Amino acid sequence: MKNSAHPRYAVAACLCAVLTLSSCAKKPEEKKSGPPPAVITVTQAQLRTMQILEQSVGEADSSTAPKVGAEVAGRIIKVNVDIGDPVKKGQVLAEIDPADYSADARRLEAQAVSQQKLTERYRELAKKGFISPSALESHDAQDVAARELHTRGAKNLSRTRIVSPVDGKVDSRFISVGDWIELGKPAFQLSTSENLRIRLPFPESAAQRIKLGQAVTLSTPTAPDTRVSGKIDQVRQTVGSTNRAFEAVVDVKNPGGWKPGASVNGAVIVEEHEQAIVVPEVSVVLRPAGKVVYIINQGKAVQRAVTTGVTQNGLVEILRGLEAGEIVAVDGAGFLTDKAAVSVKETNAKKSEQK
Repeated sequence: MKNSAHPRYAVAACLCAVLTLSSCAKKPEEKKSGPPPAVITVTQAQLRTMQILEQSVGEADSSTAPKVGAEVAGRIIKVNVDIGDPVKKGQVLAEIDPADYSADARRLEAQAVSQQKLTERYRELAKKGFISPSALESHDAQDVAARELHTRGAKNLSRTRIVSPVDGKVDSRFISVGDWIELGKPAFQLSTSENLRIRLPFPESAAQRIKLGQAVTLSTPTAPDTRVSGKIDQVRQTVGSTNRAFEAVVDVKNPGGWKPGASVNGAVIVEEHEQAIVVPEVSVVLRPAGKVVYIINQGKAVQRAVTTGVTQNGLVEILRGLEAGEIVAVDGAGFLTDKAAVSVKETNAKKSEQK
């Protein structure tokens, strides 16, 4: 008779075998050392021209403000414009009584016609030898003089209409209907926006940096999409200033949409640094060692102390501590430490370049 194991012992043996296999199959978990890599974006240090600027907010004035005067004397019979009215070049602003000038022009015209006929007759006589050449020359001279007088009389008649020499607006009016105006006396003061004079005020502290001929970039809120380049034409002390403040004057042509009296933002380029090494502002962070950037090399961030220069349009100039072409951290740089592990995240611009 065969011996058979008790069922309880068989179950226990099976359970023990299962536990043994399970413990053999399960490996101990390895513990990761240190924090996970910091996720950052990177860029190359680039070479650019950086500018040192002096900023100012000034005002645009009309640089052309002609006084329109009477070219003949007479009584004003009509005034067509008033202060503040816009005017066009050639537009009639006022009229002087033309009666006397009209009569004079007709008289001179008749004299010129009569003299011309007389001269033609003397020419025929000269051909036949009835008058001397010297007598003919005298009549020719009289004909020329008569025609010149007629031309002058016609011009004087046209000058009874006072016209605008420019497109602009009326700043001042010095006449009214019924006034007698003498030759050369001003009738109107006009201003035009075709040419503008930009006045940029500066404090005394900037006097050593602002000079004639320096380039200036101008913009105005009345036309925010337009920028104008010019140069400093004058540097002069502010009238009535007691603290030696001064203003730089820039004369420019109106690009369109700029208005006299509007505020103007001016940036004077006082110095340029060509071939400057630049990185984004956010790449430069402050640490106990001073200003640093993080150079990315083989998945590590290496701290590098730098000396900075000009900051402009989100870029900062690196004077010492960095070479052009080196890879530096951008986004996330402020959270890095020296020798920290990093994971570089591709930017949208980089992804677009790869497509």
